[in-house]
Amino acid sequence: MIEAERIREHMEVVGSDGKHVGKVDHVLGAEIELAKFDLGAGLRHHLIPISWVEDVADDKVRLSKSSEDAKAQWREKH
Repeated sequence: MIEAERIREHMEVVGSDGKHVGKVDHVLGAEIELAKFDLGAGLRHHLIPISWVEDVADDKVRLSKSSEDAKAQWREKH
């Protein structure tokens, strides 16, 4: 399991396919909040579970899901 402390603000979040999903804004408990001002995140805050994180390396957070799957399943912050 990935330690949330390794995930830092402004890290790029990529899917298992290497494609951009968003950028880290904050880590909120068991979720990562993606930055609102990112075209990849649809200019809205989205939340993804830390459980989706496969690896944190080279200033990137790599997910176990493809970018398409992650975007289909992320949760919009209200």
